[in-house]
Order: sequence, then C-alpha cells, then structure tokens
Amino acid sequence: MCFLCEAKHSAWAGRRAFLLAAGAASAAAVVPALAQVDVGPSSNLRKLVPAEELETAATQEYAQLLADAKAKGALASAGNPQLQRLRNIAARLVPQTAQWNDRARQWNWQVNLLNSKEINAFCMPGGKIAFYTGIIDQLKLTDDEVAMIMGHEMAHALREHARARIAKSQGTGTLLSLGAQLLGLGQLGDMAASVGTQLLTLRFSREDETDADLVGLELAARAGYNPQASVSLWEKMGQAGGAAGGPSFLSTHPSGPQRIQQLQANVPKVQGLYQRARG
Repeated sequence: MCFLCEAKHSAWAGRRAFLLAAGAASAAAVVPALAQVDVGPSSNLRKLVPAEELETAATQEYAQLLADAKAKGALASAGNPQLQRLRNIAARLVPQTAQWNDRARQWNWQVNLLNSKEINAFCMPGGKIAFYTGIIDQLKLTDDEVAMIMGHEMAHALREHARARIAKSQGTGTLLSLGAQLLGLGQLGDMAASVGTQLLTLRFSREDETDADLVGLELAARAGYNPQASVSLWEKMGQAGGAAGGPSFLSTHPSGPQRIQQLQANVPKVQGLYQRARG
C-alpha cells in the first residue's frame, strides 16, 4: 500500500472509530442503563422459599383481607375517586417493574383502598397492593408522593424481601443443611403457606428498606413522577411520627435524617429518567 493510500486508510479508520464512539455515546444517552440506582443483587436466601407458593399464600391472605374489609363496609368501591387515582398511578408504575423481576410480567397486579384512619400501605408478594385512606388524607399526599410509597412497596415484592425474611425466620441453617431438594417443594410450600398470615406484619431489615427506597425511587421516576417527592414524603412521615403513638407505617418503615439524606443523594441519578418520561 502506498504512503498516500495508507494515510487515507488510517484517516478513514480514525474517523470511523470516532463515529462509532460518538454513535455509542449517543445510544447510551438515549437508552439508559438497566438501573440508575445501585442496590446490588437480591438476597440468595429467598431461593430457599418457593416464589409460587409464597405468592399463592399472599393471594389467599389478600383475598381474606378484602373480604373482611367489605363485610365491615371499609372496602372502597370501584367508582371511588381515590381508588381510581391509586389505580391510575399503578398503571404507570407496573410497566416499569419487569426489569427488576421478570416474574412480575405474570403477576395479577391488584390495587385496593381500605377506609381506615391508619397510616399504612403495603404490597404483598405477587403484586397485591393496598392503601389505607389515612395515609393519603392525613399526610395530604400528592400523586408524586403516592407514587413514591407505591413504588417502595412494589420494590419489596419485586426484590422478594419477604422470601428472604421468611427463610431467615424459619431457620436458615436447617434449610441449608437439609437442602431444598431433600425437603421437597411440598414441605417448602407448606412452610410458605403457614407464614402467609405474617406478611402484613413482616418487619424488613434496614438494608431491605434502603433497597426498597432506591428501587421505588427509580420505578416512580421512570413512570414520570418527580423524584424530589421522595424527600418531601419522608419529611411528612417524620412529622407524622411525632404524633402520639406514631403511625403504624413507621413501625416497619422508620423515618430519619439518614433516610432522607440517602434519597437526596440518589435523586440526581434518576432525574434524567424522570425528565425523559415527562417528554
């Protein structure tokens, strides 16, 4: 190859590399990474409890809760404006869930509203969500703040924190020593079903709560809800915690400066997702 040809070839190769790099950078700007928040993998302990069995137990417990509420006249009807509001918010959040847990594609997501002054909300394994009117009315939640709570609770289900906590509470050492195959799915399923009634009162670890805060923050941002609402929400929670007895929600979701600071540090990471979702 002549010097001139070699020079032209080298120049073209350099230009091609530049264009490829520029194209890759442009694509990266358009398509964000799978996750903007850093939470690491879900706990391997969850694998000791069959997901299907726990989700079945949760579905049964949720149905019983709704039946009891309906019998007391405390279950919101389909035409209730607040319930419609919750379901509209969920409709924007649910499409964002599969990247955190592929099983979520098959979940029968449900959202219901219970008429109670209790400040509480939850999402059971398998996507069974309930809000109490108290948490919406007493904290005067905006849609963005409701989305932060809903995203947080959904994150507990998506990250399968209940499976891991149940494995620990049932004796991890025993399960590990015997092995899931020796116990058999039937016995593991019985164990999951037996703790179904504990799902409403299950206490997650501080690590689980941080995990749910950050995953929920990203879910809400991807759905077009202002990530700054995560901070205002927990400021409201902190103020509510000063009331006599404090809300029941805070017994399992303690508020504090550290929680708010951590959310503030992560808001910039998802701000671009929010802005893109808003179009």
